[in-house]
Amino acid sequence: MSIFDTHAGLAARYEAARAAGRMPTGVVMERLLSASEAIIDGRRVVTAGTHNYLGLAFDEACIEAAVEAVRREGTGTCGSRIANGSFSDHVALERELADFHGMRHAMIFSTGYQANLGIISTLVGAGDFLLLDADSHASIYDACKQTQASAIRFKHNDPANLDARLRRLAGEVGTKLVVVEGIYSMLGDTAPLQAIVEVCKRHGAYLLVDEAHSMGVLGARGCGLAEQEGVLDQVDFVVGTFSKSLGGVGGYCVSNHERFDILRLACRPYMFTASLPPATAASTRAALAAVQARPQLRAKLWSNVHRLYDALTGAGFQLGPTPSPIIAVRLEDEATTLAMWRALLDAGWYVNIGLPPATPSGESLLRCAISAGHSEAQIDGLAAQLIALGRAYGVLPGERRAAQG
Repeated sequence: MSIFDTHAGLAARYEAARAAGRMPTGVVMERLLSASEAIIDGRRVVTAGTHNYLGLAFDEACIEAAVEAVRREGTGTCGSRIANGSFSDHVALERELADFHGMRHAMIFSTGYQANLGIISTLVGAGDFLLLDADSHASIYDACKQTQASAIRFKHNDPANLDARLRRLAGEVGTKLVVVEGIYSMLGDTAPLQAIVEVCKRHGAYLLVDEAHSMGVLGARGCGLAEQEGVLDQVDFVVGTFSKSLGGVGGYCVSNHERFDILRLACRPYMFTASLPPATAASTRAALAAVQARPQLRAKLWSNVHRLYDALTGAGFQLGPTPSPIIAVRLEDEATTLAMWRALLDAGWYVNIGLPPATPSGESLLRCAISAGHSEAQIDGLAAQLIALGRAYGVLPGERRAAQG
């Protein structure tokens, strides 16, 4: 008996896939050249899977802010804010995030994963109810394991199903917290947020929106889906990350609730994790300023998104239901998906791969993350390569018929 026997099924599946060729877990970015290129296996590769949506991980002002902070305050904080105190950039970043969202309070975390894990597991407990969209991110599901609240799933993007679930809880005295995402990370679709807000109001439920993939991307100022849908002032908690549009690492939660700051003394992932390094806090502040001062980055991102989405749908690929910076090519089986992913990388294009059970409905996905840093030529090249492979592997409608006929 081995301590690893619990994972025997996963290990067998992984070994079978690895025997067929290279796996995504083995990719090493030997050097990042820009927001859209890297060196992999000694070759120049276009990166279309890094989630650097606005290209700010390579923004000169963000880099300089990080360098200056390292020289001024060192490489790390060496402990949590509860133990070691807050650095000035921590406090300033929280103030700026709250102001950006028009909220009174903000907390920052060392990762976006911890933000969801900590906030959700601290807000609800025994006797409470956590209602989450079925396609929620792993960090949200893991938060369910950290709380004694009853977790209830509702159908993806289905306000009527959420309404039915809440109606059944009408006689229960516990707090009800509904959790949805701005842009869902696998297929890139958005939540029907106005309708969900109305359902929450009807039943007196609190609402948390995870804007990890939508902050910096959606809304007139880049605040996310809640801003775009005109309901930001009606959302109780907004969670986000620094590792997408802001080009760093970390996470946050903002809220208008008067007693929000008590979470600093109750949230274990906040209390017992080393705080953000000075360089990360400083670069994130610079990136947040860029989101507000440079709307042209958002415009360029969406131009690239529509360019690729239109090219792939025009060729016959099945994608996510709406254009977004996450453009997922939906394929029928794991073997074809892995083979196409390997062929893309060999041809100089790096994208993500999504496989069951992490994907909705057990689908296999080639998942592109588009950036304002991509040129039109790079977008067109990626589209052309995907279409060529779609034909070669018989996954496009006409090619499938030809292969079968």
